[in-house]
Amino acid sequence: ADIFKEIAEVEEEHEKRFRKLLQNIKEGTVFKKDKPVKWKCRNCGYVHEGTEAPEVCPACDHPQSYYEVMAENY
Repeated sequence: ADIFKEIAEVEEEHEKRFRKLLQNIKEGTVFKKDKPVKWKCRNCGYVHEGTEAPEVCPACDHPQSYYEVMAENY
């Protein structure tokens, strides 16, 4: 029973995350932010600073869908 409780807590966090992602999609803010952020290409690592991710990576020519907001997790 304890394991199911722990799994339920994890799933609650997943739900919060996916609801926020869905909100970003509906509001058109997946690749566009109000304030400048660092966008990182997940293919080559190129970093762009601005309110929108580039349509195409200038370094590797991959599309905008390869960009994510850069996070420093160290």
